[in-house]
Amino acid sequence: MTDDHATFDHADPDHAGQLHHVELYASDFDASVDFWDWLLGELGYEPKNDWDGGRSWINGPTYVVLVEAESAHCEHPFDRRAPGLNHLAFHAPSRKQVDAITEGVRERDDAEVLYEDRHPYAGGYYALYCEDPEGIKVEVVGPEATE
Repeated sequence: MTDDHATFDHADPDHAGQLHHVELYASDFDASVDFWDWLLGELGYEPKNDWDGGRSWINGPTYVVLVEAESAHCEHPFDRRAPGLNHLAFHAPSRKQVDAITEGVRERDDAEVLYEDRHPYAGGYYALYCEDPEGIKVEVVGPEATE
């Protein structure tokens, strides 16, 4: 970890109420690392930490952690419709970036665009919905049409 990221390891009063970090567990760690490294890189995240069975990426005060799940805990696959996490949503700086990430997802073998028939307005606003290799739904939201 570099010194400029060290200030974001603990609570920052200037970002009170904003998301600090998210930690995800993956049964197929290598596939998940490949997907999240690509997606988070597209969204401006930088590598934060890398250890055996774990990775993290940071963007400002927010970071995402990916950890390899212990095989004993993998008997129940992730189901976004079950109680718990449904999806993660990220801001995109432009609709052009939403489109570029959408094309990137379409080119990948480990992810898929959801709601293709209603894309990019499946939620009533301009966004990409996709799934990662574990089935976690990811949303990338574009700004209002001012471009």
